[in-house]
Parts: sequence; structure tokens; C-alpha cells
Amino acid sequence: MAQAQQGDTVRVHYTGKLDDGTVFDSSTDGEPLEFTIGEGNIIPGFEVAVVGMSPGDSKIETIPIEQAYGPHREEMVLVIERDQMPPELDPEVGQQLQIQQPSGEAIPVVITDISDSEVTLDANHPLAGEDLVFEIQLVEIA
Repeated sequence: MAQAQQGDTVRVHYTGKLDDGTVFDSSTDGEPLEFTIGEGNIIPGFEVAVVGMSPGDSKIETIPIEQAYGPHREEMVLVIERDQMPPELDPEVGQQLQIQQPSGEAIPVVITDISDSEVTLDANHPLAGEDLVFEIQLVEIA
């Protein structure tokens, strides 16, 4: 039976969990995830986990921080004065915003703390700093 390898387009069902068992994403109630191995469109550890699987195979793979979204980096946390926020915005912890860079690039951030005078913005991926556990089932090799 064929095994998935670099350059193959594959379709997989997956459930992603944190170490404590909290599910953060799953495709089981919808369409399988389709991607081409080696194109870098998903986290590296997930691609590596699929290589060598045959259609119908299932596995559970723990993907370390370095092969997932990387470590949580403090230099990507920004504390700004509350009066720098748009006046029409009522900031809330957990709120997702975008910061416009001078280059025009928009960077997604999440509000992680609010005080009377300051707002803390975090540009890290929400799963940065986490080992991830994936249940993976290879549906097909296209």
C-alpha cells in the first residue's frame, strides 16, 4: 500500500489537544484537512508525523514546541498606554486585534491584560509555548 511522502497531497482527519487533554481543534465533524507534504503550510511536526502513513492508518503523535508554533517569546508582548487605543474601542481580555506596521503589514494580536492606564498585547501564536498532541488518521493520498 502507498505511503505518504514528501510532495504528496494528502487528506487527514485530526484532533489536536494540549498536554492536559484540552481539545483546541478537530476536523472530525467536517472535511478532512488537505495539504501537500513539504510545502510548509502546516506546522513541521505535523508534516513529519504523516510521512510514512498509509491510507486508513491512525496514530497519536506528540509534537514538541520547537516543531509546533515555537516558544512563547516575551519580545512579542507589547504594553501600550490605554490612550493609544482607538477611542471607539472598548478593550477586553481575549479580544483579537490587528496592529498596522509602518510597512503596511497587519500583525494579529490578542489583548492579554488591561489596567486603568495600560493594555497588554500579545503577538505570539495562541499555541506558542505548548507541546501539542494530535490524533491523526490518513484518509487518502491524492
